[in-house]
Amino acid sequence: MKPKNHPLPRATEMAHRFVLERIRPGDRAIDATSGNGHDTLFLAKSVGPEGKVYAFDIQEQAIDATAAKTSGLPQVELFCLGHEEMDKVVSERVKTIMFNLGYLPKGDKTVITQTDTTLRALEAGIRLLDEGGLLSITLYEGHEGGQEEAEAVLTWAEGLDQADFYVARYQFLNLRNSPPSLLVIEKRH
Repeated sequence: MKPKNHPLPRATEMAHRFVLERIRPGDRAIDATSGNGHDTLFLAKSVGPEGKVYAFDIQEQAIDATAAKTSGLPQVELFCLGHEEMDKVVSERVKTIMFNLGYLPKGDKTVITQTDTTLRALEAGIRLLDEGGLLSITLYEGHEGGQEEAEAVLTWAEGLDQADFYVARYQFLNLRNSPPSLLVIEKRH
């Protein structure tokens, strides 16, 4: 039997696993950084046509890629807005929110998520998150500004009250080239 390249799940795969444990058809979800549309499509399939997925990105290229990937799925609504604006568009409680920080794969690597807007988006997200809901954040530290953003997000998450939230981190410890890590936050009942 041929060994896999990644014997353990990557951070993005773990994010999907955690989300699948909580999300159901008919639920509401947010893809805070739609990128190339992978998470938006995953969420749309998970909530089904009776659910709703709100997807955000500041880059037209990302919105166009996500629109192409989710074409024909009426449960998806796309917004060319920064993730820190999500609570100006979404007023209902959501079951899950997914973030992939960093830059758009195969896009302009100088356009990256910014620490200040990411922290504002996370604050907006936890206010929108339903009880028992999950917020996943894939942290990429290998690009310029990525480590600082990851440290700020981790500091913010560590400060969440344990009476209201569970916070955990999943990461590879011995791989080179700064592989992404996953931070998951569950809003307690």
